[in-house]
Amino acid sequence: MSSGVIVAGAGPAGRALVHRLARAGVPVTLVDPSPDRVWRSTFACWSDELPEWVEQSAVAARTARIGIAGRELEEVARGYTVFDTPGLQRSLTLDGVPTRSARVVEIDGARVHLDDGSVLTGDAVVDCRGALPHDAPRQTAYGIVVDAEVAAPVLDGHEALLMDWRGGATDRRALPSFLYVVPLGGGEYLLEETCLAGHPALGLDELERRLAARLGGMPSGIRRVEHVDFPLTGSSLHPWRDPVFRFGAAGGFKNPTTGYSVATSLMCTDAVVAALAAGRDPAADLWPPSTRAVHNLRLRGLSALLGLSPSQTVAFFEAFFTMPLAAQRSYLSKRDDLTGTMSAMTRVIAAVDMRTRVVVARGAMSTPAWAGDAG
Repeated sequence: MSSGVIVAGAGPAGRALVHRLARAGVPVTLVDPSPDRVWRSTFACWSDELPEWVEQSAVAARTARIGIAGRELEEVARGYTVFDTPGLQRSLTLDGVPTRSARVVEIDGARVHLDDGSVLTGDAVVDCRGALPHDAPRQTAYGIVVDAEVAAPVLDGHEALLMDWRGGATDRRALPSFLYVVPLGGGEYLLEETCLAGHPALGLDELERRLAARLGGMPSGIRRVEHVDFPLTGSSLHPWRDPVFRFGAAGGFKNPTTGYSVATSLMCTDAVVAALAAGRDPAADLWPPSTRAVHNLRLRGLSALLGLSPSQTVAFFEAFFTMPLAAQRSYLSKRDDLTGTMSAMTRVIAAVDMRTRVVVARGAMSTPAWAGDAG
């Protein structure tokens, strides 16, 4: 008997897809080893990236502006949203959806083999299990959750900080890191030392050391600690070629130069639902030629970023965030805006010094071992 659509993975992308399929009346089965495991990671996005159906209960905090600091602190006038992660999970209700608590061993066409020896057969299968382990640049971060009193001196009157590169590594041989500070609601704030991209990335011990140095010692009253460590590319670099449709971080919906994927996955969910309900391959709808080209350009951007020194990295992001918001939005948020993405990259290259320009161009034109054929 067919299980309708089978979704493997109960993270944000998988659970959102199951939730919206059920709402649309499409038969769906969810498979995950621990489908009720409470999400603990902090997720955030630009506010204009969210689809209208996301409930207010899924939001912990919103800011109208957010700080960016290279040599000087500036603000970007673009709304920023921090999710109430357990609230987001609860809002994506699974009422009446059959759920199997099992690990997927293999996906063979429309057949899903589980570790309990059983096999599910569906009309379609969507793999939402996250980016499987592979050799790729990674993002790492070490964060502490503190109360507003501890966060206030760091914020210095601002609502949130997206990237504060001040006080980071100055050694040309060291990977740079920045401070990320956002409200979590309930008077809590996340202070996180972040390695944006590295191959290999900075270890959590080093990031903890840098955060302590930046803060003049770890503050008392830390409520909890957060660790981040994930690949910046999906399970394959060409998800439109995969034999099984992957969605979310597994399927190339992560921006490889920022690490953000949750809002993009949420925004694309209904397009996947529409394709599955009509019996179409979602990959054809979600990966037209313009989107593939943008994806490949972003991979080139990641390659270029990895070659920059700390000072060049700061200059690069200063140039990026002084662009008009429309240009920033094209690169950060629009999967299919090829013209806007190319224009944003050109603007940044034109704004940095010649030495940085050469490093960026060399990185963007070369094909590193982890990228294979980026065509």
